[in-house]
Amino acid sequence: MKKLLALLLLGTALVAPSAASAAQVTLSGQMTGYGGPPAYIAVYLTGPDGSYDSTLYVAGHKTRYYRELGGWVRYAAADPTLNLDGITGASIGSGQSFSINLDLADALIDAGYTLHIDSAVEDGGSATDDVVIPLDSASSGVSQPGRGFIRSASVNM
Repeated sequence: MKKLLALLLLGTALVAPSAASAAQVTLSGQMTGYGGPPAYIAVYLTGPDGSYDSTLYVAGHKTRYYRELGGWVRYAAADPTLNLDGITGASIGSGQSFSINLDLADALIDAGYTLHIDSAVEDGGSATDDVVIPLDSASSGVSQPGRGFIRSASVNM
């Protein structure tokens, strides 16, 4: 009986992680050559109905400039569970490329979710929805043009 129980526990331990699997998604992009200080960006998800779902990444350490990330800050200010620990990084310079690894639940892909990137530069303005990418298989690897400080960005799943 003990051997059977041990075998069942081992089998459960091997199967359980795959049941709650996460897709490894890489967000890559290139900043325009705007010639100013490094940019702040916020990467966040909206659900199929367009409502805010979660914050995935924020670049830039001076929190006083987060308010310039218009679309994101509007949603994030209303999120009582917002925790930026472990999802922040350095701001991104003019002309530089970036690559951000994101762990997303498999259930979010091809389910109507959208990835948004807002950008802002100190004393240089901001771009809400600088890049918007549907989180679906058809968009994987397809470069999307930016409308502000980001030249282009893509997700690879």
